[in-house]
Amino acid sequence: MADPRGFLKHARADAPKRPVDERLGDWQEVYAALSTEDRKAETATQAARCMDCGIPFCHSGSAGCPLGNLIPEWNNMVRRGQWQDAAERLHATNNFPEFTGKLCPAPCEAGCVLAISPEAGGAVAIKRVEETIAEVSWANDYVSAQVTEAHTGKRVAVVGSGPGGLAAAQQLTRAGHEVTVYERDDRIGGLLRYGIPEFKMEKSVLDRRLAQMRAEGTRFITGCEVGVDLTIEELRAGYDAVVLAVGALRGRDDTTIPGRDLKGVHLAMEHLVPANKECEGDGPTPISAQGKHVIILGGGDTGADCYGTATRQGALSVTQLDNYPQPPTTRDDDRSPWPTWPYILRTYPAHEEAGERKFAVAIEEFVGDGEGNVRAVRLREVKVQRDENGRRQVVPVSDEVQEIPCDLALLAIGFDGVEHMPLLDGLGISLTKRGTIGCGSNWETTAPGVFVCGDAHRGASLVVWAIAEGRSVANAVDAHLTGASQLPSPVHPTALPLAVG
Repeated sequence: MADPRGFLKHARADAPKRPVDERLGDWQEVYAALSTEDRKAETATQAARCMDCGIPFCHSGSAGCPLGNLIPEWNNMVRRGQWQDAAERLHATNNFPEFTGKLCPAPCEAGCVLAISPEAGGAVAIKRVEETIAEVSWANDYVSAQVTEAHTGKRVAVVGSGPGGLAAAQQLTRAGHEVTVYERDDRIGGLLRYGIPEFKMEKSVLDRRLAQMRAEGTRFITGCEVGVDLTIEELRAGYDAVVLAVGALRGRDDTTIPGRDLKGVHLAMEHLVPANKECEGDGPTPISAQGKHVIILGGGDTGADCYGTATRQGALSVTQLDNYPQPPTTRDDDRSPWPTWPYILRTYPAHEEAGERKFAVAIEEFVGDGEGNVRAVRLREVKVQRDENGRRQVVPVSDEVQEIPCDLALLAIGFDGVEHMPLLDGLGISLTKRGTIGCGSNWETTAPGVFVCGDAHRGASLVVWAIAEGRSVANAVDAHLTGASQLPSPVHPTALPLAVG
């Protein structure tokens, strides 16, 4: 059993990061390289803080991990030095723990019993333990191709190669189906490839997992837009089932801001994608922050990704703007009681490196230089409220206007759902009011034999939810093709994180 006093003996310690000057000089991951033995020892100490609670909210589907990761079990195995056992237990519920260990914001830690009170020293460093198990697994060859000998003769097309599509593809391949993943970009990975900056997850991490999937029999086709390069007729004739994992990449814009059409004002992904392509060796990005004053509108993950990318490109300054007031540094039990996701100030490694953040402000105008280029932004203090119909409003609270220099403005204000594409028109699928693809209780869309998972179904969400939905849709497709399925199905299509209404 676990040590019930472990959290009293050991303080929480997150993974050490490289010095700021060092990491700003390259695109490598921000965390310091430790020897395997030092890393294992430090992580075992952190795992020892887990009490193996009688009711472990950390792997509750609504308050913690939607994958149902058996966190107390692999924490105890790590504490005892049973790394191979921990690897098997972790991979039993998560196809890609190296992705979640690096990229997931860890709702499991928000649901940890040690997160109830600051006096407990903070939640168990679950994310650090998970990522270390994954890396130890690769280093010690605990990860290998799982090649099935039983083939069903059924063919499945997965459209989109983000984490949801990859999880569905791996599960279905292992169930004996012939799976082909179609990706319209030139490389596999979706947002894992071209949305996530290299300093958050080096693409070699993605490539080694793709090599495993290829060895298992999954087939990948890049540069192919289904519905255009592969017609709907060819799709229907060639496959017994289709999984749509096309993401929710329609970036939210705000064309009401005067000056939005000036050169130098872009949606966030217009900056991140070519920056990642440059890291892949495809040549210089056409939208670089080098030598520029950069303004980022939006305080979430995408904004932080733009922030860290801009500083590495050599920006003169970086300022991130948020319409909302600065959140508290500790959980407000009235607003977001345990075990819900806490409303607190989240500081990413990028924020420690350079630049500044401004809260409760909005861009009143993008100011041009007279030649069609943005040169500054004018800001007003604001508050966010709801009108009588519940619609969000950003209302000025001061007449004072602040003007700050801006040569590059990036709008990281979210996503409006699935992009409009010939594939959906050809299948006769309409988007919901939320801009997503709807489905029934078995993940099947209104088009027979066509299923959906990930952000395309849920809207822009977390990598862990995408993997959970990919695993679940694989169960549904397997049952559709064979009559029954033994594949796990961790979430229902209507599942939502626990929240306070």
